[in-house]
Amino acid sequence: MNKKMLEQLSNYTVLYAEDDEGVRNSVAEMLNLLFKKVYIAKNGEEAYALFLEKSPHIIITDIKMPIINGIELAKKIRQSDENIQIIVISAYTQVDYMLDAIDLSLMKYIVKPITETKLCEALEKFLQLQKNSNTIHLVDSWVYDSSNKTIRNEQTEYELTKKESSLLELLLSKKSVLTYEEIEMELWPDETMSLNALRLLMKNFRKKLPEGYLKNIQSIGYKL
Repeated sequence: MNKKMLEQLSNYTVLYAEDDEGVRNSVAEMLNLLFKKVYIAKNGEEAYALFLEKSPHIIITDIKMPIINGIELAKKIRQSDENIQIIVISAYTQVDYMLDAIDLSLMKYIVKPITETKLCEALEKFLQLQKNSNTIHLVDSWVYDSSNKTIRNEQTEYELTKKESSLLELLLSKKSVLTYEEIEMELWPDETMSLNALRLLMKNFRKKLPEGYLKNIQSIGYKL
């Protein structure tokens, strides 16, 4: 696994479900070296609760588990999230399981034993899908990655604060001017937005954007 891939995976969280303790510990040890955070479950019920609580970026699950198996877990998850990437791992190669996997739009079906090569291939596909679905072209070589909350160009990558990423997403969703009132309502929902706080936010935010990309419409608000 190359350095770039390791750096990219370190921005994501993963939920891993496996009932076999030996396999679970072995794979979890590998995942902890790759991901920012690894959530571990020993059955489908625990996995579903962690999915609802932690909102991981990717799910890796065994099929044969007690209480809720991996296929049923994927079905429950798909009821509320059609986009999260799911990798199923199993000793089974029966047609019925494969057809279920196809119906659930699973990202990958890995047949045991789990090897580093198989896992790397699956995670490489995950990163490619994330890149295609989460990157927004701003201008020239400038790109916003909504999953990592970063803006990058050919030379530099900027990490956005929570307010900065929320502001950018608001601006991208607006075809017209984003008003001061809308900014206050969305970014300062429980307090009054001071003029100094807004000025400081915009000053730091502009440093992470292409020159001239953010325009102030006097007495109204901002637009891209």
